[in-house]
Amino acid sequence: MRLVLLGAPGAGKGTQDALIKERYGLAHVSTGDIFRENLKNSTPLGLEAKKYMDAGQLVPDETVMKMVGEKLAEFADDEGFMLDGFPRTVAQAEFLDGKTKLDGVILFNVDDEAIVRRLSSRAVCKDCGNVTTRLEHDKCPSCGGELYTRDDDNETTVRSRLKVFHEQTEPLIKFYRDKDLLLEVDAGQKPEEVFACVAELLNDDKN
Repeated sequence: MRLVLLGAPGAGKGTQDALIKERYGLAHVSTGDIFRENLKNSTPLGLEAKKYMDAGQLVPDETVMKMVGEKLAEFADDEGFMLDGFPRTVAQAEFLDGKTKLDGVILFNVDDEAIVRRLSSRAVCKDCGNVTTRLEHDKCPSCGGELYTRDDDNETTVRSRLKVFHEQTEPLIKFYRDKDLLLEVDAGQKPEEVFACVAELLNDDKN
C-alpha cells in the first residue's frame, strides 16, 4: 500500500502516522527526514538545497523532487510507504504520479479554530521532550519536568501556517479528488476514532 498523508499543522497527523505504521507496516517517508539525511551526508542535492536555505529562500521544486525521487527509488515494487510533507504543490503531485502508483491520499480535516486552540495550548517538556497540553497539565505528565511553549505555537504564527497550508493544499485536494484517490477523515475526533475511520476507508477487515 502506498499513501500520501495531507493535514494542517496540528491535525494530529503525527499520531496517525505512528498508528498506520504499526498496523500496516508501512515505511514513513518524511521530506524533513530526507532533507536532514542529504544535508548530514553533504550529498550534491543536500549542498544545493543548503545554498537556498542559507540564503533564507525556499528550496526549488526541482531540487525537492530529485531528493524524493532518489528516496522512492530505494523501495522495491512490492514495498509500501506513506509520504508525509510531499507533495506540497500540483507540480510535485504530477512528478509523484510519474514515479509511483498511489493507493490513496488521506486528508485529515480539522476546523481551523479547533487547530488554533489545540496548538496554542500545546506545551513541550524541557527535560524529556514529551508533548502535552497546558489545558491538562502544569508539569510534564511523564517526568514532572517544566513545560514550555514553542515559538511557532503562538496564535499569530499558527494562523499564518494555516493560511499557507490552505493556499498550498486546495489545488492538491482537487488534483487527487479528480483522480478518485482522496480519502477524507474527520480528524477533530479522538485519535482512536480517527484511526478507526482511516482503517475503514482503507477497507481494513482487521478493524
